[in-house]
Amino acid sequence: MQHRLMERALRHDFDALPRNADVDVRAASRAELTILAEMANRLVPGVQLAEPELQHYFALDPESILTFSRKGKLLGAVALLYLNDRGYDALIFDEMSLTHPDMGLLANRGDAVSAIYVWAIAGKGRAMAGLGNASEHLCGPRYAAADLFAHPTTKAGQDLMVTVGFRRIPSFQPDLWCYQRPWNRVPHHLQSPLFSTRGQSDARN
Repeated sequence: MQHRLMERALRHDFDALPRNADVDVRAASRAELTILAEMANRLVPGVQLAEPELQHYFALDPESILTFSRKGKLLGAVALLYLNDRGYDALIFDEMSLTHPDMGLLANRGDAVSAIYVWAIAGKGRAMAGLGNASEHLCGPRYAAADLFAHPTTKAGQDLMVTVGFRRIPSFQPDLWCYQRPWNRVPHHLQSPLFSTRGQSDARN
């Protein structure tokens, strides 16, 4: 069911995904963290998240966890790391822990975001149809300039990344995938020979 849904509905760039009026996408509530941690551990290979860890990042920025629900029923969620400039560089140069990221690499609540790392997507079936609503949220003023990054851990995850416009990029971070926002794209011949998403001159020490 999930595969057919993705094939039918998600053959678009992430920012052009269709919105779905049946799926409500919103910031998670503190009361949902226990079930979201359990859902992530059950559905996302390699993820071992306890509720206290989610509480830690939730306290810094409640909008870092977006839930998908339909008629009040929780279908899934996506956990995001909103990186500041230091965090962006640390991601590209493989200088950050992606399981327990340093809080100093994350944008403070309300600050503009330099890059968005898709930490985990937990959900199946109709939840995936809510990705268009999530993309609408991430087109807000705080997030619009930030490209998205991910490490898909399964074949289904890679297929989803390809379907919504992510591609594997060269970087010091192994197997890093990136979705460039349409307004950030530059002609191929002008891109850095090392990093396709950011010029070397823009990387800070």
